[in-house]
Amino acid sequence: MLGNLNQDKYDRQYSDKALLGRLWDYFRPRKRVVITLIFLVFAFSVTGALIPIILSIAVGVLSSEGAGPSLVAVLVALLIAVVLDYVIFWIRRRLTGRVVAGVVSDMREDAFQAAIHRDLAFYDENKTGKVVSRITSDTQELSQVIVFTIDITSQVFEFLILFVVLLTREWRLTLLMLGMLPIVFGLSMLFRRYARIATRQGSRAMAAVNDNIQESVTGITVAKNFRQEALIYGEFTAINNQSYRINLRRGFVLAMVFPVLNAAAGFAIAVIVYVGAWFVSGGMMSAGLWFLFVQSLDRFWFPFINLSAFWSQFQQGLSATERIMALIDAQNHVVQTADEPVSTLKGEIVFDHVTFRYNTGDSILNDFSLTIKPGESVAFVGHTGAGKSTIARLIARFYEFQDGTITVDGHDIRRVDMHAYRRQLGMVPQQPFLFSGTVRDNIRYASPDVPDSEIARIAMSIGNGEWLEALPEGLETQVGERGSRLSMGQRQLVSLVRVLAQKPAIFVLDEATASIDPFTESQIQEALDLILAESTSILIAHRLSTVRSADRIIVLDHGGIIEQGGHDELMAQGGHYAGLYNTYFRHQSLSYVEQSHALAEAGAAD
Repeated sequence: MLGNLNQDKYDRQYSDKALLGRLWDYFRPRKRVVITLIFLVFAFSVTGALIPIILSIAVGVLSSEGAGPSLVAVLVALLIAVVLDYVIFWIRRRLTGRVVAGVVSDMREDAFQAAIHRDLAFYDENKTGKVVSRITSDTQELSQVIVFTIDITSQVFEFLILFVVLLTREWRLTLLMLGMLPIVFGLSMLFRRYARIATRQGSRAMAAVNDNIQESVTGITVAKNFRQEALIYGEFTAINNQSYRINLRRGFVLAMVFPVLNAAAGFAIAVIVYVGAWFVSGGMMSAGLWFLFVQSLDRFWFPFINLSAFWSQFQQGLSATERIMALIDAQNHVVQTADEPVSTLKGEIVFDHVTFRYNTGDSILNDFSLTIKPGESVAFVGHTGAGKSTIARLIARFYEFQDGTITVDGHDIRRVDMHAYRRQLGMVPQQPFLFSGTVRDNIRYASPDVPDSEIARIAMSIGNGEWLEALPEGLETQVGERGSRLSMGQRQLVSLVRVLAQKPAIFVLDEATASIDPFTESQIQEALDLILAESTSILIAHRLSTVRSADRIIVLDHGGIIEQGGHDELMAQGGHYAGLYNTYFRHQSLSYVEQSHALAEAGAAD
């Protein structure tokens, strides 16, 4: 369980200077507002310092005779200072919120953009929940630190103003106060290193909690199906308890700060009060000036007492920034060496001595060569791990291969404009993913400009639209999160119609293994036939109907081609394909024949 606190593989260490430089890049577009905010911070410090100064003057006036008119003037000045202090504070808060919200928004956009542009190899190694934590929790943490930094800056300005005033009024007592600052500041800095470690571990613990919640909620259907609610609750409890222990330790480190510093500051304050009172009784300073020192003590010490919390939160903010920047700066394994334009593809695909291995180091494809002709449909079959899905993923350029070349219409896919290339690539994964929204929205997802009339025409072209009749509101039916309101067969149909609307030059189908009813399967096959007629197709086949519809069947084993040909030809050879047929497809053959007869009879009746 403690492994959840280990840094991710793409994490890196940045210097404080580098992180602050990166942060300034987000503030730079708001330079004018930042300058205004700095002015307001200084103005707020001035009004804050004026209040104890005016109060000390009032005490001095009260101690003298004939203070009536003077006291009124002092009280008016005090009222003006308090009103100004409130107004400036309100404007400063508004501008601070505006600046911080803008910076955090931009940073989240950059982090999210980086996340969606990471290749699949990145998500094979890193959990999505932790990535989400960096985009949400860490940016929120940073926003709180920025606000706190502005507050502490105002307090430091106020300290400097009061220091100058006190130094000019009574330098001996001021220097005595100043001489005690190293004690407070030294204790503050002592906590810096421990705070950085504790906050970094706290961020990792929260990322682990977020990841577990996301995975559990996403897989809640499976958990309920197998009645494993207690198991996932137990796993969450263990991770949450770990987070509790980490945050308890972090809280202990941070909670130690103020008691220690308050004790040191309390001793210093007692000394200042005693010495000041002694000066007043000896006639070396006025009561009003002594009252100014007493009033200024909190403002004088508070910034330095806060420095411990500042350093803790500042380090916490730097840790959060470090995690965000690590996500933004993470390197993809798939890197295009050029950005060559791609015209309309015919769909010729050539693997030339390609070798590929995942990060585990085990080779999946070994010196693999294959040519797929334009418009040809090729079904790949083989045992699990034979390399079927890998071929599809390499064609889609989701992974980087180590040796050889892959070309499409003579273009090396490592050198093409990836956006233009993938626009001509249609894919249906083994678990079709639908976004929340209507069926129509999901069909239009790959082709936003397709009009409603065309979507309706394409949908109706499959089984005369009978599949839509099973949906409560037809194309306007809400599919739910991840398509949960639709059956697996309906999700596949929506995914296939989406590809039909896209009209890709190359079609990749990683067929689902889930069983579906014969009627839905016949509709899926009808949609599939429409796509196969218009594109080069790579089929990772799990259904006999899909295998039979292919122009060529390629049998894979341990990353190499061991057989290829048509269904009848391969069956006659009695080789590896025949064995796969008897293992995986034979039970489907009867239902396939029955469906064929039923469809033929229906066609004759029409």
